Amino acid sequence: MSLVPSLTEAVAASVPGALVGATDWCSRPADLDVARIGGTKNPDVERILALAPDLVLANEEENRAPDLAALREAGVGVLVTEVRTVPQAFRELDRTVTACGARTRPRWLDRAELTWAELPPPGRRSSAVVPIWRRPWMVLGRDTFAGDVLARLGVDHRYADHPERYPRVPLEELRAPAPDVVVLPDEPYRFTAGDGPEAFPGLRCALVSGRHLTWYGPSLAEAPRVLAGALRAAHR
Repeated sequence: MSLVPSLTEAVAASVPGALVGATDWCSRPADLDVARIGGTKNPDVERILALAPDLVLANEEENRAPDLAALREAGVGVLVTEVRTVPQAFRELDRTVTACGARTRPRWLDRAELTWAELPPPGRRSSAVVPIWRRPWMVLGRDTFAGDVLARLGVDHRYADHPERYPRVPLEELRAPAPDVVVLPDEPYRFTAGDGPEAFPGLRCALVSGRHLTWYGPSLAEAPRVLAGALRAAHR
């Protein structure tokens, strides 16, 4: 059972048939045919227990501690991941697929790790703000996986040293001093060409795939190429 979209995709690609359930937000793989148990923040605990999983996969950021405690109290094993850097993602993915019955390390995981290990040193570094929500505006702050992904691609986001991981910041503060680029992912808030860039007139905006920026799974193998392409397009 997986309560994390990234882990759902990773396990489905590594141990076919291992999953008995997943959240409503687990959209990969597209043909995943398992029971749906609600959202990451509001899973149906009784539904999960009725499915009798051997193990529930969770994440310390995406899932609520009371839900995980309720599962443990009912006798269900819970594996909680912590992913705040790219290297940590590879370690936790290895641990997760092994716990789910993978007998060998998945090839996609080897490819993804090699892709990141072989990245050329970034050239000129750029500054960015990275909104993840609006109404109110929230951005990447300290100690986030997405922030580490961008840093390894040569993009330093302005709030990396903020005391909070996802601070609320007034729009006027986000605009000035002007960052080199405003990175707008399509999740958790679905920023689009018509919903997001208009709030930053005169600034370059990069619309990026949230799956490649925030998911840790098979998408890691192509994330550097996809994200770098979106960032280059914003600077044309």
